[in-house]
Amino acid sequence: QVQVVESGGGLVQTGGSLRLSCAASGRTVSSYAMGWFRQAQGKERECVAAISRGGSLTYYVDSVKGRFTISRDNAKNMVFLQMNSLKPEDTAVYYCAIGRTNAPSLDPREYDYWGQGTQVTVSS
Repeated sequence: QVQVVESGGGLVQTGGSLRLSCAASGRTVSSYAMGWFRQAQGKERECVAAISRGGSLTYYVDSVKGRFTISRDNAKNMVFLQMNSLKPEDTAVYYCAIGRTNAPSLDPREYDYWGQGTQVTVSS
């Protein structure tokens, strides 16, 4: 069974940093694009970052450009999201997802498997 597990969330003050990790099992993710999504309370889920299967292409939502970095370690079957200069508006549950193909996308419909999320809270 394919499983996706996020970790690394927590409480951090404004301007701080967190590194989220995503561990996948039941599928070798080196063949697929990966994405990080977030959903704030009362809001729709949005794609934060996406990365191609080889890591050569990355996409970011405008609000996190220059602050967040998505990366992957295919040898470990893991994906990461380094979050710097965090703001209160970054507060959300963050989800990792495995893409249907090798192409990164901001569209959640292009992802097949999802984790249960990890909470990120940024205090003002």
